[in-house]
Order: sequence, then C-alpha cells, then structure tokens
Amino acid sequence: MYKRLVPVLMFLLFVQVSLAQTQKPRLNHTAIFVKDIKVSTDFYENIIGLTKIDEPFKDNKHTWFETGPKMALHIIEGASEQKEYYRNQHTCFSLQSVEAFTEILKKHKIQFEDLSGKQGAISSRPDGVKQIWLRDPDGYWIEINDAKE
Repeated sequence: MYKRLVPVLMFLLFVQVSLAQTQKPRLNHTAIFVKDIKVSTDFYENIIGLTKIDEPFKDNKHTWFETGPKMALHIIEGASEQKEYYRNQHTCFSLQSVEAFTEILKKHKIQFEDLSGKQGAISSRPDGVKQIWLRDPDGYWIEINDAKE
C-alpha cells in the first residue's frame, strides 16, 4: 500500500512546486502616506475621478480606491509634512480625453504641465499618446494620459 502511495505523493509534490514556480505576481495596490485624509480623499474622488471601495480599518485614517480590476490605491493619513518627490516616481491614470480632464483641472485651479515642465501644456509621446503631469495635495506626481489598453 505504501509503495503505491509514494509515487502519488511525489506527483502531487511536483505539481505543487510547478504551480508555485509558474505563478506570476500581479500588482495588488499602491499606497501613499498623506497629511490630511479628507483633502486627499476629496482630490482622488472628485478631481481624479476614482471610486472608493470598502476598507477594513474603519478608523478614518484610510481610504481605498479602485484603480483597476483587483487593484487599488490606499491612502493612509499620518504624514507629518509634505515632501518633495521626483516626477519619475509617479502614478499614471489613463482617460479617454486628456483635454477634457484639463478642463476639470482649470475649473479647480489645479496646475498641470507637459513632460518638459511647461505649465498648462499637453505632451505627445512618440506613439501619439497625450499626457500631462500634476501633483496631488501632498506633492505626489500623477501622470494622466489617453493611452488605450
């Protein structure tokens, strides 16, 4: 009986190891640390246009937003000061129309720039994708573009 069980156990172990080695990680969420959760929540909900999702902490120091299928942005309150961030460390959201989005920014008097840093301008990448750059209330850089899937 045990002699028959050993090959089965070896096969199951092989399958388990093979599955573990073939699974690729996927992005689950990103998180930002902010000074004022209410200000940041308002910005990401009403300016960027993200949809809030349930968050488990229920402590008024976290807000979670859906950013894609099974992906989220977690906003966590507790930063003591605003910091300076590099534009190359950014979060990018794609929309249908960069021009329509810039009208929202203008209405709310939120500055944006093109890739070269020219205020109020829109860049076009070599592949034709239009993009702008702006900062959230804590100085985190955001790229907005019209890239299709």
